[in-house]
Amino acid sequence: MHAIGIGGIFSTSPLRKKPSYVRRHLAVAIVLTGVLICAAFSLSALESVEAQNTSATPVKPNEGSIIGGPNANVPAAPPTLQCQGCHAPGTTLPYLAGSLFHTAPHAGYVHSFHAQAIHDGTKAATCLDCHTKNGDMTTILPASDPNSTINRTTIAETCGKCHGDKSVMLGSGISDRPFLAYRESVHAKAIARGNTGAAVCTDCHNSHDIQPASNSQSSIAKINIPVTCGKCHRTEASEFAESVHGQAVTRGVSRAPVCTDCHGIHNIKMPFDQNTVTATTAVATDTCAICHEGVTLTQEFGVASGRVSSYKDSYHGLASQLGSKVVANCASCHGVHNILPSSDPRSMISANNLGQTCGQCHVGASVNFTNGKIHLTSGLVSEVASEDMGVVGTRIVRGLYLPLIFLVIGGMVVHNALIWRKKAVAKRHQIRDIVRLSANQRAQHWLLLSSFILLVLSGFALQYPDSWLAWLLGSSEFLRRIIHRVAAVVMLLVGTYHVLYLALSKEGRLWVKDMLPRLKDVRDLIANFGYYLGVKNEKPKIARFGYAEKAEYWAVVWGTIIMGLTGLMIWLKISVFGFLPRWWINIALAVHFYEAVLATLAIIVWHFYQVIFDPDVYPINFAFIDGRVSEESYKEEHELAYEQLKQAEQEEVEAEEPTLDEDPGD
Repeated sequence: MHAIGIGGIFSTSPLRKKPSYVRRHLAVAIVLTGVLICAAFSLSALESVEAQNTSATPVKPNEGSIIGGPNANVPAAPPTLQCQGCHAPGTTLPYLAGSLFHTAPHAGYVHSFHAQAIHDGTKAATCLDCHTKNGDMTTILPASDPNSTINRTTIAETCGKCHGDKSVMLGSGISDRPFLAYRESVHAKAIARGNTGAAVCTDCHNSHDIQPASNSQSSIAKINIPVTCGKCHRTEASEFAESVHGQAVTRGVSRAPVCTDCHGIHNIKMPFDQNTVTATTAVATDTCAICHEGVTLTQEFGVASGRVSSYKDSYHGLASQLGSKVVANCASCHGVHNILPSSDPRSMISANNLGQTCGQCHVGASVNFTNGKIHLTSGLVSEVASEDMGVVGTRIVRGLYLPLIFLVIGGMVVHNALIWRKKAVAKRHQIRDIVRLSANQRAQHWLLLSSFILLVLSGFALQYPDSWLAWLLGSSEFLRRIIHRVAAVVMLLVGTYHVLYLALSKEGRLWVKDMLPRLKDVRDLIANFGYYLGVKNEKPKIARFGYAEKAEYWAVVWGTIIMGLTGLMIWLKISVFGFLPRWWINIALAVHFYEAVLATLAIIVWHFYQVIFDPDVYPINFAFIDGRVSEESYKEEHELAYEQLKQAEQEEVEAEEPTLDEDPGD
């Protein structure tokens, strides 16, 4: 046998073909081994990159479609971030692995409000939503580029794709109003002017680790608001931190105000802009009053109440209400951010600093000028227990003047009442032999008069429960409601009876005939204006009922129908008018109220003048009591009717006189 060594395969023996076959297979094996080794290295690198992009939760930064873009509702496959396609080893772009692969932004986003929403199954913003335009990764630009979606000038627009779109926010529990309010703020306007240092969304809410205000670690949690605002407003934040409010916030007092309580949250305007809560008048009446008017602070922290109402009663408060833009308000004396208690020697209202504080407006104010109580109550300190000389002196003056006012004014009232009574009695007993109203008509008038007055008093008392009208009818809303409904029923019954009276009685039919509007009424109106303007020398002759009485009568008819119908709709809105939509009741309420205002003013301005304030009938027209007027008055007001009456009387006399041809003895 021939022993063949390894070197024999390269020999020139008769077995030459077999060694050639082995060499080819060996070469293939070497190539395959190299490919496998390269594949193993590539797979290892890929796993390393993917490990950097894996979070502790199943939330991925690229999950979901582009929110708020023009194709937001298109059911297309969501784009994905294949970062390794451009940033893998051997590519032209930098290799982002390990700590270079956006570790901090990813870590912040994973714990953010947006990521949690996605984890809970709600659509929320992802990396692509903020860093691209509609998912196009070629639009990813650094923040320094003005065209970048995360440039300071475009941050609000980027956030607004979602937070400014009501349809996107629908169902999320988040309103689009904050974004719309920000657009009108001083910050947004500063950005629009090119001031890139003004606050944008990410300055307050952070960029990636965005947390809700309910999270105590959030940059917009109440306790953290001063720090957040202080990133830009360092001086103000420093003053606030030392103030009584800042110290209270530090102690965890939830009622203590922070920046946003006074300046607003998103719609922050320039200080003392007249449309803001920091306007001159609003500081005293709105901003500070939110906390300092009432008893809440008194009960919880011992802070004196009623400070705002006492300011309103002062000279400063009255001037402010009249529109003064320079008069002192709360901040003028207490400070803006540096508010300190009077016991603190740094406080503007400290005893040693009051002269300087008051001297801001009252130049040369001395110690004596500041000696006295500042906040007096609306009752002129009558109920304040204090040894302050101003308080004591005011109480003494009040005690002297109240009895004096009662005696002097009361005596004047009694004196004038006696004179009025004497003259009224004289007027009452003058000869009034012309019947103006029958007993039936007077009874209807009395019922209408009394029910109308009760309706007015009780109705406006129900509409304005804090008014003197409500006090007049007692404190019970139930009583006012009962009075109003009883009076309404009386008026409706009187109206129904009046219709029957007009239709079934001769007197009623004559009333309708005389009350019907005619062309003569228009001519009388024009002629009356001409007479009282001095254009004409004679007044028109008015019939039994003139244009003024006709207008008032038909207005009463119209008003009774309108008030009755709308009142019943409000009263019986379910049992009778339940077939109507709810908004019909709202319309009925509006008509009922404004018709009541119109009717009340018409009675006061028109009817009361005719029967009380007209010099010819003053102090009152007694026809509503006995139905009679004097011949002189009737001739003055209804000359045509007076002539017709006299003519009828003359015809009756002539009909009763015997003719000359008749024999008296017959």
